[in-house]
Amino acid sequence: MFKKLMKGGQKKPSKSDSTDGYGPPANNANSTEAVIVPPPSGTIEPLPLFRDVPVSERQNLFIRKLQICCHTLDFTDTMKSVREKEIKRQALMELVEFIQSGSSKINEICQEEMIKMVSVNIFRCLPPAFHENTGQDAADPEEEEPCLEPAWPHLQLVYELLLRYVVSSDTDTKVAKRYIDHSFVLKLLDLFDSEDPREREYVKTILHRVYGKFMVHRPYIRKAINNIFYRFIYETERHSGITELLEILGSIINGFALPMKEEHKLFLVRALLPLHKPKPVSVYHQQLSYCISQFVEKDYKLADTVIRGLLKYWPVTNCQKEVLFLGELEEVLEATQAAEFQRCMVLLFRQIARCLNSPHFQMSIFTTLHFVIQLKPIGS
Repeated sequence: MFKKLMKGGQKKPSKSDSTDGYGPPANNANSTEAVIVPPPSGTIEPLPLFRDVPVSERQNLFIRKLQICCHTLDFTDTMKSVREKEIKRQALMELVEFIQSGSSKINEICQEEMIKMVSVNIFRCLPPAFHENTGQDAADPEEEEPCLEPAWPHLQLVYELLLRYVVSSDTDTKVAKRYIDHSFVLKLLDLFDSEDPREREYVKTILHRVYGKFMVHRPYIRKAINNIFYRFIYETERHSGITELLEILGSIINGFALPMKEEHKLFLVRALLPLHKPKPVSVYHQQLSYCISQFVEKDYKLADTVIRGLLKYWPVTNCQKEVLFLGELEEVLEATQAAEFQRCMVLLFRQIARCLNSPHFQMSIFTTLHFVIQLKPIGS
């Protein structure tokens, strides 16, 4: 990915367990010696390369390059500050390469300054969605054109630097958690509402790595994702990153230890099942269905809860949405045992009968082929 970055030249307000197979954190061998940092100037001037200065001066040069990258530039005008943009881009590329190479471990002061620089660049007001700008009714999320971030040539490098720092074996979580704290994580979660899919993909990867490496943040991350879902379900029905959040949760749920904690079961009932209610469910249904199936495969006793939840939120007039529900129900039934099936089979058969009598051709055929033939073995 970094090789691709080396070739590149080119306001929605912020709303502020398990064993996942991640190895133990590496020991921190960095010192916290003082570094003399000159005050930031009003202009951006190029600095020497890391390889052109003695090893003893690289920590200081690292911070000076971070200061250059703290300058925010106007990317809405491609002809404005062209020289400064290129100097900043080169500095970001050198910082990424420096962290990736692992040739010199950065001390705690450098880590603190690096997180400050990352925060200055990525934590910003997101541009308002089209319907918020114009006052028009919100369109189907699947049909909307994404709003691409004009500053992406720089933002991508900032995200890459943060990702390399988080995954580095030289990063000691005991030190890093002082700067990648709850406030940082919450602001990172706000960025899932970015309309730029490239940004959401980076945020997803970084948050997943943070969840794996910083065990102290795991309950907080799950709770914060919960709150995003609640706001989406019961208030706005508008959020750009529900799909990516569910992709992270699919991995998290897969790592839940057994017996499953009550907290996780409540999350299923209060957050995941109600996600079937919003109109744009088709956008993220595949990821939602995977999370639901993971719960049933982990604990087969949850099948009755899941089936009743699906029936509770079953669409009344939307046939396309019904087909999605039937497909998900089929996956759940494959992991359902006879005892759980018998608890909900009366309600289930009533709903299937309605589907069979549906005037929608695809609906009745789908129900016949996928359920009438398959339900007998489950109930027998």
